[in-house]
Amino acid sequence: MTYHHDGSPRAHGAGTGRLTSSWQASGAPATLREHTACYGPLPQATGRARRELIDQVAAAGLTGRGGAGFPTATKMRAVASGRGRPVIVANGMESEPASEKDQALLARSPHLVLDGISLAADAIGATEAHLCLARTRDWLIDTVAAATAERHRAGLDRVAVTVHAMPHHYVSSEETALVRWLNGGEAKPANTPPRPFERGVGKRPTLVDNVETLAHVALIGRYGGAWFRRAGRAGATGTMLATVTGAVCRPGVYEVEAGTRTGDVLSMAGLDGGSEAVLIGGYFGTWHNLPTVADLPLSAGGLRQVGSSPGAGVLVALPAGACGLAGAAKVLRYLASESAQQCGPCKFGLPAIADDLTQLAAGRPDGDPLARLHRRLPVLVGRGACRHPDGAVRMAASALASFAADAQSHAQGRPCAARQPVAAQSGFAVGDWR
Repeated sequence: MTYHHDGSPRAHGAGTGRLTSSWQASGAPATLREHTACYGPLPQATGRARRELIDQVAAAGLTGRGGAGFPTATKMRAVASGRGRPVIVANGMESEPASEKDQALLARSPHLVLDGISLAADAIGATEAHLCLARTRDWLIDTVAAATAERHRAGLDRVAVTVHAMPHHYVSSEETALVRWLNGGEAKPANTPPRPFERGVGKRPTLVDNVETLAHVALIGRYGGAWFRRAGRAGATGTMLATVTGAVCRPGVYEVEAGTRTGDVLSMAGLDGGSEAVLIGGYFGTWHNLPTVADLPLSAGGLRQVGSSPGAGVLVALPAGACGLAGAAKVLRYLASESAQQCGPCKFGLPAIADDLTQLAAGRPDGDPLARLHRRLPVLVGRGACRHPDGAVRMAASALASFAADAQSHAQGRPCAARQPVAAQSGFAVGDWR
């Protein structure tokens, strides 16, 4: 995977920059000296600065970049006003298979994330900070550990950051799974309420934020909320990291202004002119025919009208001639295999609908899998202990809607209505999207 930026949102004043400002300098992680030269020193933690940071984050309009898109300042205020000494948890697990933005950020600018943790901890009054990474990414753990050691030697952080190597599963990055594991349990989602902001690590109010979100907090702490809003289009604010893969010439991680047209982001990556569909938001995302979304802003507000959202900033262009139902079936089988196996909808429901969609995509139906899917999908929504079944159903339902003609054709044992038969495809699979 390569890392890019489009150039437009990088600088808004002398000595300032955005997340990718130093990425093009070298392929190595920025040292503390290089980081400080690019962004300036970490702001001093005075009493007034602590109080004002949350206000500046609110003024910036920053929302979470991990997928949910919840207002960051609202979460910070809830934790700061909770009962007990707060804890901060930085989520760098990135269990979404189609995303690599968090890995890119931590690999190139680890100190920006660590700055964000430090400033957010000061703002909410936290005395304990954790950074959770997937144990399967040894290289990334080593990079971040080296950065934390460099900061320790410099006496930079007011709150020490403990780096954790966690089990790597799709559901292990969910915020209650992080808290459960940090409390000595399994890395599986827990029943709510209470939510982590109410009672999290050590039963204390806990702020769980994605690492990109915290990197933005680091910049807002330096340059302010008004500076952050100088980037952004169509009512969205700031920049975002987007992973663009699939049928593109230049797959990679791009920093773009939030609200940039979805078609423009795909064009930056060299979209294949024959591609007709796109998966937006990753494995919990939604499928769409390109003409219906190309002109829409890549933002929660811009995509709401088509029932979508950017999620973790993932765009996967479907290759020309590929069967979207086959791609969706592979994703659904993966999601079924990655469930926590804690309740019926995941343990029995997801394998059942994955089998139905696989039969439909293959054009070898046993009975009427299309009718079964239309009957089963609504039953699973809202019934899991976590949102895993909901995300899987949303992805599958969007595939049936976007590829409706193909679904009808496959249900009758015929090949795709407008695409090549499954047997004639060139091996398009889940692993090809990365």
